[in-house]
Amino acid sequence: MKTHYKNIYEVLKLNRFIVLVVVIGAVTSTVASSFISYTMYTKSLNGAFAIHTDGAISPLEWVSQKENLEVEALEHLRLFHNYFYGIDATSYENHIEKALWLGNSSVDDVYRQKKTDGVYNRIIQYALVQKVISVTSEVNLKSEPYSFRTVTLFEINRGSIIDSYEMVTTGYLIHLEKRHFPKNTHGLLITDYFENSLKKIKNLSVDR
Repeated sequence: MKTHYKNIYEVLKLNRFIVLVVVIGAVTSTVASSFISYTMYTKSLNGAFAIHTDGAISPLEWVSQKENLEVEALEHLRLFHNYFYGIDATSYENHIEKALWLGNSSVDDVYRQKKTDGVYNRIIQYALVQKVISVTSEVNLKSEPYSFRTVTLFEINRGSIIDSYEMVTTGYLIHLEKRHFPKNTHGLLITDYFENSLKKIKNLSVDR
């Protein structure tokens, strides 16, 4: 014999089943969403997109961390040596300021010594133009701090006379806690900077 109590029991049983299904469905959905989000995040670490000035989008693949570090280290050294040695009467203060952002006090010490020796006064007095021709660096990335050796070729234009020189410098590179845009975009700092040698070489303009 059916009673109202039996019907209520069946309704409660059905409601409990529905609630259980809803809970299981919600948990499954959450887990699936988390997995998909993680997968998309992981994929995003392996690629990026560049937006061109005309609005076009090009996919880029990130290089490995070591390859990226090598590229940034070499570019950091190229920028520094171009700023520090590529100077003239009108640009030297601006270039030196940019160079000092890329190195620590050891770079500042070299700058102050050059200033004491009258290097910059001669550039102003005789309107000299010191032009960097090439910067070639070797960096040891096995462990930080990363040692480097750089050979910089530059010319000094004295008007009717052009002299060519080779400068060999050494030091170390360390990481900064964060990059500084636009003054130190690679987040690296030159330490223990030293000018090992400077010698006059065959005129580079003749070779070119």
